[in-house]
Parts: sequence; structure tokens; C-alpha cells
Amino acid sequence: MKKMEFIVRKAIENDIFEIEKINKKAFEAYVKNAVILKKIDALNESYEDIKKDIETKEFFVILLNKLVVGSVRVEVKSDKTAYLSRFAVDLDYQNKGVGKLLMNAVDNRMRELGVLNLYLHTASRMLSLVRFYYGRGFYIESTTKDRGYIRALLCKEYENEKVETSLDGFKKNTEVV
Repeated sequence: MKKMEFIVRKAIENDIFEIEKINKKAFEAYVKNAVILKKIDALNESYEDIKKDIETKEFFVILLNKLVVGSVRVEVKSDKTAYLSRFAVDLDYQNKGVGKLLMNAVDNRMRELGVLNLYLHTASRMLSLVRFYYGRGFYIESTTKDRGYIRALLCKEYENEKVETSLDGFKKNTEVV
């Protein structure tokens, strides 16, 4: 099997058409799998909307052989919180570690910026996504039906994050400050 090498970097305007294509497929699958009856905002996004987000948010893409295969955006707020949105991975590359690599980039950037809490919404029916986020240190803070389906608000707390380290074969919990 051929080794896949991915590169994560900040999005640029030249990425927009690929981002649009991935978002359309990924969010159409999301709507279908979560049994969402209304059209979601992610499917109504324009070139200009994406361009504005590239200019104003922490916006990452992941590339395989110079081709964008996923993206994610984070709006960092002045109160040291942030909101993650439009997390999408090309359907052909899901469950191959692409999402984890993107989330690693987000986590590293949030720590650099001193973000204390990262929030996101996802359909509560999407068990695979909820499990993914739990595995990345998120928990469900609340739920809402404000968009016509049950969405879970998930939170990751960087200020209380625990990291396991190995010390002479023993595991020790230490806090990241």
C-alpha cells in the first residue's frame, strides 16, 4: 500500500473551488446521514463567503499530493473562546486520519493563541462524529433544536487539558499550562 503524506497549512484563495467541492459532498452526506430535513447553511455558501472566512478566521486545509482533501475554520473570540465550523473531509479520505491531522493543527493553533475553550455544533444523531470529537477531548455541553434538528454543542477545555506522559514505565497525569 502506498504511503500517504499529508500537509496541513492555512487556506488561500486559490483553494476555494476545491473547498467548495469537498464541502458540498461532505455536507450533503451529513444532511442525509443525520436525517436533516432542511437545507443547512454550509450548502448555501458562496465563493465570497469562503474568501471572507479565509481572511478573517483561522482556516486550515489539508493536502494530499497538492490536492485539498479537507478543511476546517475556527473563529477566535476576544474572550479566549473559539468556535469551530465547516469541518469537512473529502468522502474518499474519511476514516484515514485526515480529520485527526486537521484537528491537531487546530489544537496547536488554539494553544498558541491562548484559547481556553473551543466549541462546535454537530448533529447529535451522528454517532460517528460525536465519538470522533469525544476522542479529541470534547464533551457535550448542551443540545438545541434551533435549526430544526437536534444539534449538540460540544466543548473542549484547553485550560484543564490532561496529557499522559510515561515516566520509567509508569503513567503519570500532568496538566498542560
